[in-house]
Amino acid sequence: MDDFVETPIVGTKVALIAFVVAAAIVFIVTPTVGSIARFVGAMDEPNSRKIHEDPTPRLGGLAIFFGFIIPALLFLELTDQMKGVLVGASIITLFGAVDDFRGTSPLVKFTGQFIAAGCLVYYGLHIDYFTLPYVGTINLSPAVAIPLTLIWVVVLINIVNFIDGMDGLAAGVCTIAAGTFAIIAISLGRPGAGILAAILAGTTLGFLRHNFFPASIFMGDSGSMLLGFVLAAVTVHGVLKSVAAVTLVIPLLIMGVPMFDLSLTILRRMKNHQNIFRPDRGHLHHRLFNIGFSQRKAVLVLYAWCTLMSSLALSMRFAPGFVTVILAGLVLSVSLYLIYLLDILQVRSRRGTDAG
Repeated sequence: MDDFVETPIVGTKVALIAFVVAAAIVFIVTPTVGSIARFVGAMDEPNSRKIHEDPTPRLGGLAIFFGFIIPALLFLELTDQMKGVLVGASIITLFGAVDDFRGTSPLVKFTGQFIAAGCLVYYGLHIDYFTLPYVGTINLSPAVAIPLTLIWVVVLINIVNFIDGMDGLAAGVCTIAAGTFAIIAISLGRPGAGILAAILAGTTLGFLRHNFFPASIFMGDSGSMLLGFVLAAVTVHGVLKSVAAVTLVIPLLIMGVPMFDLSLTILRRMKNHQNIFRPDRGHLHHRLFNIGFSQRKAVLVLYAWCTLMSSLALSMRFAPGFVTVILAGLVLSVSLYLIYLLDILQVRSRRGTDAG
């Protein structure tokens, strides 16, 4: 994927152009996709679990797909690995669109996710090594690399899918994440992955104009699963497979907030003996909404948290050690405060009970 771009400087210029083209396509196409969704009845109806009050068209992921696929074909060489990304993206979008239109079971969704992830592996894009700080490069055998890649991709898909529960949340978080990955991938000598991430950031930014509160369209599973899939492909090709010592930590930081939300959701549902695939109103954005934050403010708080985590990831790559230490302390302090504010550990609840 990187043969198309020879130097980081050229890669950066191409990434910026691709970013703008992707954003423009999605911005222009989204209203038409919304009209099609209304015509075919692909509408998200309000209910007791959801926050929005009016029926809203889904299928916004189709606009994101067009904004992704066209610049990818224009600005990236069609290598085998790129074919895997494009084929997998097409498959995951198709499965998501069917779910947006008529609804599917979790089993069908997982089938589509593993097929899409399998496309990456089939075309030669998988995690065959990664680097740990103070340990060095760890090479993986195919027996480990292939299942690890499949699991990583499916987890990233569901991380984005789980946070798509409030106007503009998934689109904004993915814009922050993809933009950060683009910068880091190009700096690591992976300009192809950097351009791919820049394209993704452009699609989500263009979509955000229509999706931020009050949203005129939702991305649906066709969008959220596509975003998660491409982010996973970027991390596999552009970040994890590098000799830089921070490459394993960086994706965990950039995707830290949605990863935390997914982990918290699964643990909560298991604790309450609930189906882990059954939607509820216990996500981070729901908790902010429940304690009095408006949709807009709740989303902005999570944007800020994700930006702070991404800033720490960038500092680990570019900044002096003391800056990273200061940012790490700030990230830890803010994270602990938000965990306390949202009563995730139920410390405030216990104090209230004791006082009563």
